[in-house]
Amino acid sequence: MNIVKSNNTFKVVLSVGDESGIGPEIILKALCSDELPDNIDFILVGSKKNLLDTYKQLRSLGLENIANPKNLNIHDLDISPSNDKSKSSYGNSSFYYLIKAIEIVKQYPNSALVTGPICKKSWSLAGHYFSGQTEVLAKACGVKKVGMLFTAKSPITGWRFNTLLATTHISLSEVPKQLTTELIHSKLDLFKDFCNTYTDKPTLKVAGLNPHAGEEGLLGHEEKDWLNDALITWNNMNKNIRLFGPLSPDSCWNSSVKAWNDKNAEKHDGILAMYHDQGLIPMKVIALNYSVNTTIGLPFIRTSPDHGTGIDIAGKGIAQSQSMIEAIKAAVEMTNNSRLLNTH
Repeated sequence: MNIVKSNNTFKVVLSVGDESGIGPEIILKALCSDELPDNIDFILVGSKKNLLDTYKQLRSLGLENIANPKNLNIHDLDISPSNDKSKSSYGNSSFYYLIKAIEIVKQYPNSALVTGPICKKSWSLAGHYFSGQTEVLAKACGVKKVGMLFTAKSPITGWRFNTLLATTHISLSEVPKQLTTELIHSKLDLFKDFCNTYTDKPTLKVAGLNPHAGEEGLLGHEEKDWLNDALITWNNMNKNIRLFGPLSPDSCWNSSVKAWNDKNAEKHDGILAMYHDQGLIPMKVIALNYSVNTTIGLPFIRTSPDHGTGIDIAGKGIAQSQSMIEAIKAAVEMTNNSRLLNTH
């Protein structure tokens, strides 16, 4: 890994996530990627012993293009007994790695946070009752309105593909209960601010909740009862935004496929999905390993690979690191391009 120390050095704080999973492996792989900018100063937050053990394991499997923890800046946290391999122990460690990483990133104006994947069940077993890292970040930063945005930059066209979720880690039966005009307006405000860091007149689309966006009340009533009016009201207050919706969810992302693959295709700046899988399925199918999870609305940029802990393949040397590489690249690009963030 080539790190150039200069006045333009950008700090990326990396929390390793759940160490029973692939987080340590994909970090060590990513840090050797020639796709990363040279002027990044990495600070890893986790167990140095675990990272060294991971390095030795990967080397024993014949992997060579991996970063040696001995050469890395590691904020070493010894939280759980080394002989405790329980889910709750790993959950406790990963939780406090995140807390410390947040503390560190707040100290540097020119910095971003990249988080390794965690296991929500392990957090719960350890007594940390958060539905995900996004919620911890919001609380730690004292921010009430945040958004879970999935983003990917096409290696074919260079177009950035953005999907924001209106609701996140809740059961499907709870989605209609959580959706309100106020929530939709709040998410669109966040989306507008995010897209304005790239363009002055964003084009946004909104997926309907029901099949065929309700088919005028025949297949669901939410669009007809309040969502149509909610979008009209918001757009009237934000006339510089080209807003389309609610659109039929089964075709809403068709234009994204075209923009991902064709430089001449019509582009849009983002799509608001009503719930987790509605947005994540097309995102992962279209962008594959290039998709990145990011939290918008924070005083700094936070990104994460768009996949889970991969506990079943941990230690086998086969975990792909592309999403971690993209998470680091996106964190740097978003912070450097932002007119609104990087104020901490």
